[in-house]
Amino acid sequence: MIRLHNLEKSVAAGNGQLWLLRQINLDVAAGDFLAITGPSGAGKSTLLSILGLMDNDFSGSFELDGKPVQTLNAKARQSLQRDAIGFIFQQYHLIDELTVAENLDLPLSYRNVPSAERKARVGDILDRFQIVGKKDLYPKQLSGGQQQLVAVARATITRPKVLLADEPTGALHTSQGNMIMDLLAELNAGGATIVMVTHNEANAARAGRQIQLRDGWIG
Repeated sequence: MIRLHNLEKSVAAGNGQLWLLRQINLDVAAGDFLAITGPSGAGKSTLLSILGLMDNDFSGSFELDGKPVQTLNAKARQSLQRDAIGFIFQQYHLIDELTVAENLDLPLSYRNVPSAERKARVGDILDRFQIVGKKDLYPKQLSGGQQQLVAVARATITRPKVLLADEPTGALHTSQGNMIMDLLAELNAGGATIVMVTHNEANAARAGRQIQLRDGWIG
């Protein structure tokens, strides 16, 4: 699903370069659950940004779902991101002016999914995530854990090939965080491919495998 070969990224710093990622070689198969760990400044968020096709300024090769990302133009990258990637962030990024159901419907509307199918998918995922009773509420009426639950539901409603999670429990209490990790484990058991950045050792231990970044290198 994901294949990185000698991927590197640097930024200009004075008269030289500051390396953010060095010689990253990584394969993630369909159905994997990978945790990326490491101290602050190690390059975790930089790598996740590249995997999510939000940063195309790198050297080396990156293959996503069989497509060589480094050769794609902006339109093709945007299309691949829309079709293949789902994002789960530490901050929920729900739209306050929309209800839960409307927040879930929004990514489908961007993909020109027919209205009847959108309605059916929203109904299915409300039921699957056991939030039918919250569908007409607004984000500010929900707890942090409930908002993250909706955010995970929104990330999966488009049926992406890969879920990218950036500290998905970082803003939650322990019990709420456990609920989200249980849900990610369930999604992975159902076949979802997940790449998660986390500082939380207990969360990382629940992934199928782990890699550690340190100073931009895989340790």
